[in-house]
Amino acid sequence: MSAALRSRPTLKTLLFKAGFAFSVFVLVSPAILVFLWMLSLSFKNEVDNTAWPPVFIPNPPTLANYVEVFARNNFLLYLWNSILVTGGAVLVGLLVGVPAGYGIARSKSAKFAILILIARMTPALSYLIPLFMAFQWMGLVGTIPALLITHLVITIPIIVWIMIGYFENIPAELEDAALVDGCTPWQSFRYIAFPLARPGLVVGGILAFIFSWNNFIFSVVLGGKTTRTLPSAIYNVLTFEQISWGPLAAAALLVTLPVLLLTVLAQREIVAGLSAGGLKDG
Repeated sequence: MSAALRSRPTLKTLLFKAGFAFSVFVLVSPAILVFLWMLSLSFKNEVDNTAWPPVFIPNPPTLANYVEVFARNNFLLYLWNSILVTGGAVLVGLLVGVPAGYGIARSKSAKFAILILIARMTPALSYLIPLFMAFQWMGLVGTIPALLITHLVITIPIIVWIMIGYFENIPAELEDAALVDGCTPWQSFRYIAFPLARPGLVVGGILAFIFSWNNFIFSVVLGGKTTRTLPSAIYNVLTFEQISWGPLAAAALLVTLPVLLLTVLAQREIVAGLSAGGLKDG
């Protein structure tokens, strides 16, 4: 009987759970409502989009806005540009960031870690002007390589900072034992440290992809007519005479879809990786 009573949730526990659920609802509901409203705009005609009182449910729903996005813009070309720029920036970021994070973590170089954090927090506009001048001198303005290089400013600091935390949580004694057994430092990194830090690799790659994919300002300034990425291509949907809310919402959803799908499919890996990276040895 006493065991059954102990298994029942107390009033304090119920209040805590209710308060937590309410807090989550307050924080998440605005984003959900905005996304649902954008989804509604993309399936309505312009009459319903500008009607008052607002019409939330399309009656009937239409795909004309999505057709207009593809008709007015070379959407597949911009999609391919985004894949090239973001994919290349994430790949190079991983190739550079993982060894850099390992070296900083093992050498306990706190100053380098702070520099990486400062580079991550520095606004992108701070890099844009000197990069634009350098690319203009080299004749690379309006090219894919210029966009890829600038996106490394986004991906490398994220990956390095995340990998530092993961490598710091791996006991150095494991690598010392491998060195005693005859492994080289490279073999110790490849066969011991790197496999144990793979959750950080996944998290760093996903976060770098999201931030790089959503970047707008680099493509607007450095991208050309045939090399701009999807976020800046949405800008072309806007007109000075009148904003077409339906096509704009449809284009925004198409740009958001890859990131949304990646987040949903990899949410377990993201949560598990962030949780593992947050553990510190006592």
